[in-house]
Amino acid sequence: MYRGRIEGNIMNFTEKVFKECAKIPKGKLSTYSRIAMAIGSPRAFRAVGNALNKNRSDKVPCHRVVCSSGKVGGFVYGKFKKIQILKNEGIKINGDKVKNLEKILFKF
Repeated sequence: MYRGRIEGNIMNFTEKVFKECAKIPKGKLSTYSRIAMAIGSPRAFRAVGNALNKNRSDKVPCHRVVCSSGKVGGFVYGKFKKIQILKNEGIKINGDKVKNLEKILFKF
C-alpha cells in the first residue's frame, strides 16, 4: 500500500493518483480515466498519466494502468518493459493491446 507524504489532510494530485494505483492487485488492470474518476477529476486522465510517469516506487504498480482502448500506454522504462512485466503477471497481450480488458479491470 502506498503511504505517501500528506500535509495536514490535503493530498496533492500525484499522491491521490499513487494511492489509487497502489490498490490495483496483481492480475488486474485499471485505466488512466478510471483513476481520474476515482480521485474526483474525471477529465484529468492525461494528468494521471503524467503523475504516474513520475513514479519510481515499486509500491505503486503504475504498469497496471493502461489506456481505455486497451493499448498498454506509456511507461517510464519503455512500452516493451511494461508489456513484459504485465505478461509476467499473467496479463494476455496481443501486440501492444490487452486482451479481454473488461474482464480484468479493477473496480475502485
